[in-house]
Amino acid sequence: MDKLYRNAQTLVDRSIRENMPQAAVNTALKNHVFAGSVYALAIGKAAWTMAKAAGETLGDRVKKGIVITKYGHAAGSIPGFDIYEAGHPLSDENTIAATGKAIELAQSLKDGDELLFLISGGGSALFEKPLPGLGLSDIVDINNQLLASGADIVEINMIRKRLSAVKAGRFARLCAPARVFTVVLSDVLGDRLDSIASGPAAPDLSTVQDALAVAEKYGLKLNGKRDYLLEETPKSLDNVETVITGSVRTLCEGAAGIAAELGYTPHILTTDMNCEAREAGRLVASIAKQINRGAYSVKAPCAVILGGETVVHLRGRGKGGRNQELALAAAGGIAGLEKLLILSVGSDGTDGPTDAAGAWVDGATLGRLGEKGLSLEAVLDDNDAYNALDALGALIKTGPTGTNVNDITVILSA
Repeated sequence: MDKLYRNAQTLVDRSIRENMPQAAVNTALKNHVFAGSVYALAIGKAAWTMAKAAGETLGDRVKKGIVITKYGHAAGSIPGFDIYEAGHPLSDENTIAATGKAIELAQSLKDGDELLFLISGGGSALFEKPLPGLGLSDIVDINNQLLASGADIVEINMIRKRLSAVKAGRFARLCAPARVFTVVLSDVLGDRLDSIASGPAAPDLSTVQDALAVAEKYGLKLNGKRDYLLEETPKSLDNVETVITGSVRTLCEGAAGIAAELGYTPHILTTDMNCEAREAGRLVASIAKQINRGAYSVKAPCAVILGGETVVHLRGRGKGGRNQELALAAAGGIAGLEKLLILSVGSDGTDGPTDAAGAWVDGATLGRLGEKGLSLEAVLDDNDAYNALDALGALIKTGPTGTNVNDITVILSA
């Protein structure tokens, strides 16, 4: 098992390292001709890394740059850029202040200027200005409800867009008549531009009816804010060009190549996993059991890879994240099995509101949990995967990685 865990650690470390955005950003910039004065704005969990790559490529061509990223995700100064850190997964006062600086920059742009807009996941929380009549407390309240509801990211962002002055293409409109060249690191299944960071420079594909349906589906308490959902969002933009530089597909393909180097036959099962975390964990465990019994078409040694983003419906008061909950839910199904482990991690290094990227479990995890006096179902019901896995030394901690291309789950079987 020690070798299996060492290989799993290598798989995690290299998969993330080889999907850092620097090379992709540099390629996007070298293939683009900037005709006028260049300004830059980077938002999201990978904003600092993307901005640093842009700064190194463009140098003093950038007249002014702004970075808005999550607390702890900036790794130093970048010449020509002002760097702000703010709240995630919930916006805070620093979010509003930093976004205000970005709006000032947008409104100062002239015809012939061009804004390089670097977007990564997490931008929905990190880039925010409420519409007139709304305050930060309104945004936080509704986002809290959405995050606890089990809604997926596309559904969440349908609501977020309609409360914001910078989402759903509205920020790109603030930049006009200047051009906007957008380089996107995707953390949304299907790479929907209007959902990545809530689409500040993308026409909105969702409608008023879509937003109302989400509000009804999850029983959102809008507290008099329903009228905001009735205002249609921009459906076209004529000043934007967009390039997508990375996604969960590239993460899974990279992991497959690394697994092969380590001696495992790789199988990418899906790059579109989108369901409740604990249900995904149980499904992954059932696949692992079949492999272990030799009753599956995939034979050990193998690495079965799944990419995507699960959701957690918060019912308890515990601490955790979707990858931790997925891994822990899988532990029950593989109890007693040998020569296999299951890991699940977020590529950004922060799974939910925790300092862990995710977790790994094996056939002994359930028994060890019992030795600690903990019940698997009780822990899951309280959404307290972090504390349970921490007690077992089963958390994977990478620290902020500088990228964000969704999550990866791997069954590693020897």
